[in-house]
Amino acid sequence: MQKSLLARWRSNFLTGLAVVLPAAASIGILVWIFGTVSNITDLLLFFLPRKLTHEANGDGAMYWYWSLFALLLAVALITLAGLLTRYYLGKRLIAWMDNALLRVPLLNKVYGTIKQVNDAFTSGGANSFKTVVLVEFPHEGMHSVGFITSEQNEAIEKKTGEKVVCVFIPTTPNPTSGFMVIVPESKVTKLDMSVAEGIKYIISLGSVSPDAAPATTQPPARGTPGRSG
Repeated sequence: MQKSLLARWRSNFLTGLAVVLPAAASIGILVWIFGTVSNITDLLLFFLPRKLTHEANGDGAMYWYWSLFALLLAVALITLAGLLTRYYLGKRLIAWMDNALLRVPLLNKVYGTIKQVNDAFTSGGANSFKTVVLVEFPHEGMHSVGFITSEQNEAIEKKTGEKVVCVFIPTTPNPTSGFMVIVPESKVTKLDMSVAEGIKYIISLGSVSPDAAPATTQPPARGTPGRSG
């Protein structure tokens, strides 16, 4: 009797866990993202007195609704910056800011690198993190899913003597970190996956994979005689 009750409890618990876990994980991820982003966006409210925006009479953490307001303010400012780029005055202002930041020692190295990476992924290039591939990694005989980030590597190709591509291989289940490997193009297998499908495949530890295209059977040509029995 006790074994039967324990088995039913275990079955109900696992079923409930399967139902609750996706929602709980999704909420937890959203809360983490909000907390991480708010650490930056909260700085936008520097002009308000801390006693108004923070707990414990200004000595505690910022109230969540003020953090939400700061996040919305950041979204509005980013939208305004995008709007300004449509006009000549805005373009000149952004160019002036770029030049000013690139003239600051040490900061110019960090800013220049981040700007180059951002331009690479937002310029609409045909191969900027848009192709899902399969490569042998971490060693021959084992395969990993990755994303082509660049196919223009002239300096490296002069040294290797063959066409190579840069591939980013994310870690699982956290795809925000990973490895950048340089692979001969001949050893890269392109997959029929979108980037979203590739990321979903990695996050799910390989348990969620895109459906393979069903094989199509070609009908026999008209007028072709069938085999006689």
